[in-house]
Order: sequence, then C-alpha cells, then structure tokens
Amino acid sequence: MPFLLLVFTLLVFAAEASAQGAPVMEPPDPARPWRADRGSGVWTSIFGTYVRPHELLVSPFVEYYIDDDFEYEPFEFGFGSEQEYRGKFRATEGLIFLAYGFSDRFAIELEAAVITASLEKAAEDPSAMPPKIEESGQGDWQVEFDWRMIDETATRPELFSYFELTPPSNPDADLIGTPDWEYKAGLGLIRGFSWGTVTGRAALAYSMEEETLEAGEYAIEYLKRLSPHWRVYAGVEGEQDEVELIGEAQWHFAPRAYLRLNTGHGLTSKATDWSPDVGVVVAFGGR
Repeated sequence: MPFLLLVFTLLVFAAEASAQGAPVMEPPDPARPWRADRGSGVWTSIFGTYVRPHELLVSPFVEYYIDDDFEYEPFEFGFGSEQEYRGKFRATEGLIFLAYGFSDRFAIELEAAVITASLEKAAEDPSAMPPKIEESGQGDWQVEFDWRMIDETATRPELFSYFELTPPSNPDADLIGTPDWEYKAGLGLIRGFSWGTVTGRAALAYSMEEETLEAGEYAIEYLKRLSPHWRVYAGVEGEQDEVELIGEAQWHFAPRAYLRLNTGHGLTSKATDWSPDVGVVVAFGGR
C-alpha cells in the first residue's frame, strides 16, 4: 500500500510538473539527428532513460521474478551439502530509482529496494534444508556515477563510463542479502541511426566477500522513438553465464512523465526465467 500511494502521488505531481521544463521526450533536433531517439540527456542504468542538466528523475517500479531452475547449494543456507541443485524461486521487489543531472556530462543515481522472496528446494535434494525458505526485508541499494566522456557527432559515437557501489545489506539473509561491498566500473558506446539507437556496454565487477575481480555485466541495447508518445527498447544483457533478453515499451502519457512496461526472459539456464516489471518515471526541474 505505501508503494501504491507513492506511485499515485508521483502521478499527481507529474500532471503539475508537465507544464514546467522541456518534455522528457524532446522534439528531434535537426542539428543532431543522431539524438532523435534519446534526446540530450546523460545515460542512466534504467533502460532507455536519460537525465538532463539539473533534472531530477524519480521512478518507483515493481519487479517480479519467476525461476523454476534456480541454482543453489544447501551449504549456502547452512545445511552442509555443496552439491548443486535447481529449485523454484519467486520474488517480488519494490524499488525506487532517483537520478540527478549535475551537468550535460555528469549524473548520479540512487536505487533502493524492498523484497520478498522464496525458494522451494529441489525434489532430489536430500539435505536437511526446509522444503521452502522465505525471506523479506531490505534488498540491494546502489549508488552510481555516470559520465559522458565524449559527445556523439556525425562521425563518431558517444563514449560514457559509470561506477557503481553496492553496500552490504541484510548480511544474515542468505536468499536476499548482500554480505559485503560490491563495486562495478564500466564503459559504453552509443550510436544513433535513422533506424534506431544502439548502445553497447561492458563492466568489471569486484566483490569484497570473494575478493575477486571478474568480467561483470554486459549488454547490447536498441532504442527507437515511434511517436511523440511511444518508445520501444530491446536488449540482450548478461553477466558470466546468465544471459537474458529484455523488451520494454514506454508510454509518455504526460510531457514530464512516462510509464515503463518491461519484461526479461532468460536465454541461459542460470538466468531468471521471467522478470516482468512495471513503473513510472517522473521528471522535475531541468532545462
């Protein structure tokens, strides 16, 4: 209920904010046709979402996870066996995302979550692990810094970088907790064409718990403006051996707000089978 109240409040603010500042989906700039799909903002980690100077983006959203072959070891939950099994995982996560553009080159993001999750152990798992484990509470929260390093021009793509910090949260919760600090640093390229905008990005990830530096998240993304009210997104995103296909439709129901309808589908066995989410993005301030 508090989350739904927040969404309703933001929709009310969206109606008021619609008359202030430039529309989120900016009219195409004839001098920069390569920005027709995304506008002038700095890239953020929310798919197809860019933040402009002195603009605050607020986005509450809900994501649901369905995974019938979730990989686990009973040892991870304190039940001895290090044999890998596949159980049924379900989770509902409520998130709030904030992004602020300091300039046309720098932005900061903050994302926080609450989550309820359950895991049903595999039928062939003989360990003393309970048939079903359920946990709820604070989920991950991250701070991320985004930097547009080189502007796109008619002859070269945009180059951007990002750095993300994930502090420990719920360290005693085996299913939903993050026991120690995690870091991510990445680079990306954006290139706009007449048929859509393509983004490629890749990152390195470091875990304080495991003391390992390894290849992190990577993605190839596509964004297309269909009309003054609709944009569509498609992407393939992965990390190690977890790869998923993602699709999203964005309905700009007000000049300063839009609805996100998103779903992810796992392409590899270790990826989440389905992860639909729905949310709203509201812009305040900016120029």
